[in-house]
Amino acid sequence: MSRINYIMIILIAIIIITVGVLSLNQSSDIEHVDKPRVVVTILPQAEFIEKIAGDKVSITTMVPPGASPHTYEPRPSQIKEVAEAKMYAKVGTGLDFELVWMNKIIETNPTMLIIDSSKGIQLIETETEYEEHETIEHEHGRVDPHIWLSPKNAIIMVENLYEGLVIIDPENKEYYLKNKDAYIDTLKELDSALTQTFSRLKTKKFMVYHDSWSYLAYDYGLEQIPIEKEGKEPTPEGIANLIDQALKNNITIIFASPEFEIQTAKTIAEEIGGSVILISPLEKDYIENLKRISDEISKPALKEK
Repeated sequence: MSRINYIMIILIAIIIITVGVLSLNQSSDIEHVDKPRVVVTILPQAEFIEKIAGDKVSITTMVPPGASPHTYEPRPSQIKEVAEAKMYAKVGTGLDFELVWMNKIIETNPTMLIIDSSKGIQLIETETEYEEHETIEHEHGRVDPHIWLSPKNAIIMVENLYEGLVIIDPENKEYYLKNKDAYIDTLKELDSALTQTFSRLKTKKFMVYHDSWSYLAYDYGLEQIPIEKEGKEPTPEGIANLIDQALKNNITIIFASPEFEIQTAKTIAEEIGGSVILISPLEKDYIENLKRISDEISKPALKEK
């Protein structure tokens, strides 16, 4: 083989390899562009989107696992993903993260679709009850933003998210509809199971560190007793009143979120001979998380039998 022919073969091989690599890169770019990006505020919303859309969209969650939506600040990489998004699904209930960052998020990508997950949901204003000087006092507070912690509300949120997905990706409407309906059936089954469990309880009160569970309590005839009020720790007198309430209502479990400091909850638990159970309202595995809190709330009643 002549030297010229040898050089020609090498050049042809280089051209073939280069064309192949370029084609692969172009295919990857096309796939990236064709897959809409959806941004949500919290992990339960990401779970809802996944159940509807499967792998048809890319999902960015602004408040990551272990972070608090009351204090979290987004990373530059998240803001970049917001700039590429077709849709942002906000919780829409006055969650601190959205109050602080939502305007900035919209300015970053003013053309993306904004979906309010709370549309159609009746919001609850928190009311705390405490005993002072042998009387029962009530305090009206802010709107509880934790709407997702009731399966009845989750069904409405899923419907809202579905509507947004169909707008940004109408070609997959039938796929989204089928998945949405199947997931709503699962949420209805969860609702029925919780109704059955909570209806059997003699003690309807449960104690929490942070008042995240108003919607669960309202929908199933329960009453949460919060330790923290309006973001403030209780006074020594307040702690004594909480201990009295726990003893009077046979409360032995205090629910706290791992996103918060729980020393006060531990102190009260020690005084009542109880324990602190860590359950995050922000868990991504939505159904298993609600099943767990249902089981924990009903444990004292089961022990009484």
